[in-house]
Amino acid sequence: MVSLSKTIFKAYDIRGIIDKTLDAGVARSIGQAFGQAALAKGETRVVIGRDGRLSGPSLAAALAEGLQLAGVDVIDLGVVATPMVYFGTNVLRAASGIMVTGSHNPPDYNGFKMVLAGEAIHGEAITSLYQRIVDHDGSSAAAKGAYSTHDIRAQYLERIIGDVKLARPIKIAVDCGNGVAGAFAGDLYRGMGCEVVELFCEVDGNFPNHHPDPAHPENLQDLIRALRETDAEIGIAFDGDGDRLGVVTKDGQIIYPDRQMMLFAADVLTRHPGAQILYDVKCTRHLAPYIAKSGGVPLMYKTGHSLVKAKLRETGAPLGGEMSGHIFFKDRWYGFDDGLYSGARLLEILTREADPSALLNALPQSDSTPELHLHLSEGENVIVMDKLRADAEFPGNVQIITIDGLRVEYEDGFGLARSSNTTPVIVMRFEAETPEALARIQGQFKSVILAAKPDAELPF
Repeated sequence: MVSLSKTIFKAYDIRGIIDKTLDAGVARSIGQAFGQAALAKGETRVVIGRDGRLSGPSLAAALAEGLQLAGVDVIDLGVVATPMVYFGTNVLRAASGIMVTGSHNPPDYNGFKMVLAGEAIHGEAITSLYQRIVDHDGSSAAAKGAYSTHDIRAQYLERIIGDVKLARPIKIAVDCGNGVAGAFAGDLYRGMGCEVVELFCEVDGNFPNHHPDPAHPENLQDLIRALRETDAEIGIAFDGDGDRLGVVTKDGQIIYPDRQMMLFAADVLTRHPGAQILYDVKCTRHLAPYIAKSGGVPLMYKTGHSLVKAKLRETGAPLGGEMSGHIFFKDRWYGFDDGLYSGARLLEILTREADPSALLNALPQSDSTPELHLHLSEGENVIVMDKLRADAEFPGNVQIITIDGLRVEYEDGFGLARSSNTTPVIVMRFEAETPEALARIQGQFKSVILAAKPDAELPF
């Protein structure tokens, strides 16, 4: 038995290492605590699902048992992508759901993404589950909840195929990295009228080919090769649980999500003129002017899929997106992040063009870095970030944005340092009009970080 550790209760989800910080006993306790929280909100049914990880069956079974002990009815969707659980909470008369997933983490990880009474919970709502477990007296509900299974596959695929219409047939390459999206992506896009070259679509929790995380270029090299060696026009990739999208052009260019958002925003704004479009602090500085030019109101917000979802509900924005690849369509969809649906919407836009890659490659961009990480000890990231916010000074004509960490806007670029909400890391990203400007901005950030922590081992 693994003892309960507060460290697995993260900012946006619960995540641990199998047989070290997470096992069936912990999953059962989480299920019972979540069931009690659901009942407190008047919810009597919870939808669950799991990705393709090897630990998924035992964790999902224990989770269901915990929910039933709380007196909640369980609707088990089996092996599904995370967005299919979210979909279930919109169509199955059960507004709460839990997905058993390790997302893009290594094979020995697993965890839970949760929706409680229609809201993706985060922060205190997650830590309160820990407290509920600690305070629990060991009792169960007088009447155990029911358990049923439900195959949501056809309903989910038909809903997307009925909504998204291609202007012409297109041949695409799809890389699922042996994540759970592989069980659905081929059938979805063929159902829409695509010819599909499938890469690593066999669900395998060992991830034998490459890590299922399209945010990192090394994980897209097989897709780039497939585009070079076949007549597929475009390549799309998914993370381990199917809620994030990666895109590659015919000539091997990676179109990161902040540039994908430009196309999505322009399309959505044709139906919602003047609407707010939400994006996180890590996104390119070209996105805001593109949204404004397309007739929308750009709104920068904090990073974190649960935070963006909550802000989307608050503002009524029809679209939100994060640099990490979480895209949230409230236009024609339900407002949750769904890589499979985002891929479908992208193909709808691209098939209006004779040369989809030319459209994607023409989107504005600058010299930029990927996410860079300064690794620190537990809790130190918060201390260093507080010092930076209090003491950092940047020369010249700059705008400092503190909505999430420190984003410094220059006339020719931006720099960002923010504390991760899930690991003891300070996340950085830089963008500029020229390599020289990029080096200058990084140099200024290096100076202020070293002033706050002289022994920092910076990755640039």
